[in-house]
Amino acid sequence: MRFVRITRDSGIPLIGCVYFGIIDRGTNLLQVRPSCHCNLGCSFCSVDGGPGSRTRMSRYEVEAEYLLAVLREIAAFKGEGVECHIDSPGEPLLYPQLGSLVREIRKIPEVRVISLQTNGTLLSPEVIDTLGTAGLDRINLSLHAIDPALARSLSGVSWYDVGQVMDAARQVSESHIDLLIAPVYLPGINDQEIPRLIGFAREIGAGRRWPPLGIQKFERYRFGRCPKGIRVQTWNGFWKSLGQWEQEYGIRLLLNPADFGIVARKMVPRVFRKGERARVKLEAPGWLAGEVLGVGRDRVVSVMNCSRHTGSIWVRMVAVKHNIYVAVPA
Repeated sequence: MRFVRITRDSGIPLIGCVYFGIIDRGTNLLQVRPSCHCNLGCSFCSVDGGPGSRTRMSRYEVEAEYLLAVLREIAAFKGEGVECHIDSPGEPLLYPQLGSLVREIRKIPEVRVISLQTNGTLLSPEVIDTLGTAGLDRINLSLHAIDPALARSLSGVSWYDVGQVMDAARQVSESHIDLLIAPVYLPGINDQEIPRLIGFAREIGAGRRWPPLGIQKFERYRFGRCPKGIRVQTWNGFWKSLGQWEQEYGIRLLLNPADFGIVARKMVPRVFRKGERARVKLEAPGWLAGEVLGVGRDRVVSVMNCSRHTGSIWVRMVAVKHNIYVAVPA
């Protein structure tokens, strides 16, 4: 797998790509993605990440100062009350400068909340203390089962220890960092585990400032993994399942953005239109085979089905959403 380090001098912007940088979806929440590597190989991974990936060709890591410089600009554009959610199409705790990144984000005047998505395998008392001291407000913990055999099977790695992750969850709940347990509901696979996770969240006192659980819907993606035997729900079916658990266990599970203080905000202006032809300079290998990262108008463009690796080419935009740009050679 190719390693691509993205610095200020690399010529690669930090807006436009889903793999790294900053994603703005038109709210006061900014997704901050410093890297994309993962240590698990979850059987339901939406991006086919981790050590057993069959499709990933590259991994990216962003220089912290470069990421912070761009984040400061976007936060100022957004205004007061920004949440920076540090996530990844992988495991953010693999980023070597995470503690200092959180500490510097805390200094940005417009930032009100800093949250982190993690699978919990790299959490330790020392890491939790470092992140809490740096100013992290909430950890969203991806924990999908309590049964050890099922949890290990879902993780896709033989060394996964759900007991260690649960111990880390307890340590977070006893710290100054709030804890939200965020399982993916896999119908037909972990149905019996959701009530156990609800009980665990209650037992350890998760959700002091925010909801204790944020159950996620499984979706089938073109390049993702789909476990054998899963039933993919409609959104109505998913909401019905959450509603039934709400009634049975007396805990709020049907959440909305307001539960997290997320409101609509002006979006960083888009610079391309769907269907538009544009010139981009090819700058780095893509995540997938046949993909190259191009740069145009100070944005990253994922160019699919591209046989060239260098130079400038004409492309046609096939997807333009939330300042994420996908194109094919024109």
